[in-house]
Amino acid sequence: MSGYMIFSGTANPKLTQDIADYLEFPVAKAKINKFSDGEINIQITQSVRGKDIFIVQPTSAPSNQNLMELLIMTDALKRSSAKSITAVVPYYGYARQDRKAAPRVPITAKLVANLMETAGITRLVTVDLHASQIQGFFDVPVDNLYGAIIFMDYIKRKNLKNPIIASPDIGGVSRARYFADKLGLNMAIVDKRREKANESEVMNIIGDVKDKDVILIDDMIDTAGTIVHAATALKKLGAVSVMACCTHPVLSGPAYERLKSGDLDELVVSDTIALKQTCAKIKVLSTAPMLGEVIRRVHNNESVNSLFETK
Repeated sequence: MSGYMIFSGTANPKLTQDIADYLEFPVAKAKINKFSDGEINIQITQSVRGKDIFIVQPTSAPSNQNLMELLIMTDALKRSSAKSITAVVPYYGYARQDRKAAPRVPITAKLVANLMETAGITRLVTVDLHASQIQGFFDVPVDNLYGAIIFMDYIKRKNLKNPIIASPDIGGVSRARYFADKLGLNMAIVDKRREKANESEVMNIIGDVKDKDVILIDDMIDTAGTIVHAATALKKLGAVSVMACCTHPVLSGPAYERLKSGDLDELVVSDTIALKQTCAKIKVLSTAPMLGEVIRRVHNNESVNSLFETK
């Protein structure tokens, strides 16, 4: 394993350290500073010549800063003769604009892919892309890991009396169905209408949730409007409890206040994004063992997919 090195950006250094602890390998050293005008200044302080490099850096808020930090570090490593550069981006920002849904709008998910490849990454490792087709925006290998692997055991340990899986919107049905099939549970769907970004209105519940312990499944939670409104609608139809499993805790704007005052009983998230504050309703599960194992397998040219087939 001496042929690889792990570097960390400033977006989530705790996750990087947890991954390094899992691998029993130190985090490599780099100086990350800013010039007085805010420009990012990075210096790699160890030799990386001929090494397989892994940079752990989610592009979460502040998205522009964290993305530029990743690009600049990649450029520094490429110019230092690294053998390969794998960007471990647990949360891939700018993914929500993955197609032209309206006239004269950008496809930012493709733009970011272009930027990463131009900077010099040779592989991307990420968790629960907002849309799976984003993998096709890259001309380098992409490992889109399933966040489900870290939630399955937690759900089983809850020993819920009458559980049912639910999707908070039509777009997440395939993700919810995957959970339902793996756990052997029935599924419901929350049919909503979104008038504009970050605002949603629950319209209808497809499926029987009366006297059920509902488990909402989603890839990310931003302002928490969708999840909280869904929990309210589900409880009005007789749900006993409502918990949500969301891989990426973006949690911007009024999210924390909505969670504290809303009908959602528990929110289970991963540590792909560092939380801005604590909340009694939020339970954080670690992705470090999963990401660490993927790093080990990528370095050793072993199968990544088999990690999920055995679960």
